[in-house]
Amino acid sequence: MLKIGSQGELVKQLQTKLGVTADGAFGPGTDKALKEWQTKNGLVADGIAGPATLEKMGVSLPKVEKETLKLDKLKGQIPDSVINEINANGEKFGIITNLRLTHFLAQCSTESGNFKAVNENLNYSKDGLMKIFPKYFPGNLAESYAYKPEKIASRVYGSRLGNGDETTKEGWKYRGAGFIQLTGKDNFKKFGEFLGEDLVTNPDLVATKYPLTSAAFFFNSNNLWSVCDRGTGEDVVTEVSRRVNGGFNGLDHRKHEFKRFEKLLLA
Repeated sequence: MLKIGSQGELVKQLQTKLGVTADGAFGPGTDKALKEWQTKNGLVADGIAGPATLEKMGVSLPKVEKETLKLDKLKGQIPDSVINEINANGEKFGIITNLRLTHFLAQCSTESGNFKAVNENLNYSKDGLMKIFPKYFPGNLAESYAYKPEKIASRVYGSRLGNGDETTKEGWKYRGAGFIQLTGKDNFKKFGEFLGEDLVTNPDLVATKYPLTSAAFFFNSNNLWSVCDRGTGEDVVTEVSRRVNGGFNGLDHRKHEFKRFEKLLLA
């Protein structure tokens, strides 16, 4: 994904296609030309050259070669169950280089409290509900939901993400699970179809059997590997964090974890 601030050979290819100076630095001129090209070609004119834009433009993405993962370096650093899951399903979902694995583990570790939390914590107080989910708890409604996780999830996730309304309690059944909180009946179904396992009927398997694999599915489905492949810079870690978190919560910790796994896997 290329945007203002990006640099390198791929930016030069993009600039050549756009007919602007190919200096390898994505600045305002490239941004303007790209938005004009996107508009002419029926794409969202956001000035971001993601896979769809690059493919339509005919810019060749660098091929990522599979390499042997240094899983032995992770012994004692993360649970054996996590290592075993990488062995079993990592390649299927795009974990094919140690750089990708480093980014991935940094995010999973932060999101799950060092691979401990596998279900979304919805045990919110009244004030917590009003702060985090204000539109779902207008007026004094939060008082009757406080510290009742099943009721909270059923309301917050009801009638969306493929879930039935609040009365079905599917919002609770398909609440966030796994190291990066796969959420919603539709996502459980898609993930299960990819695995060849019925996760709609057996949603608990996401947390108990596939906590890491579900996170890899998220990375793969959202093309996060293309961001990871850009390298080890703080800007890359920041962008991966934004795409995972939807913001920058815990960014310093994510950077710390990246450095920790970088020493193990990329040294």
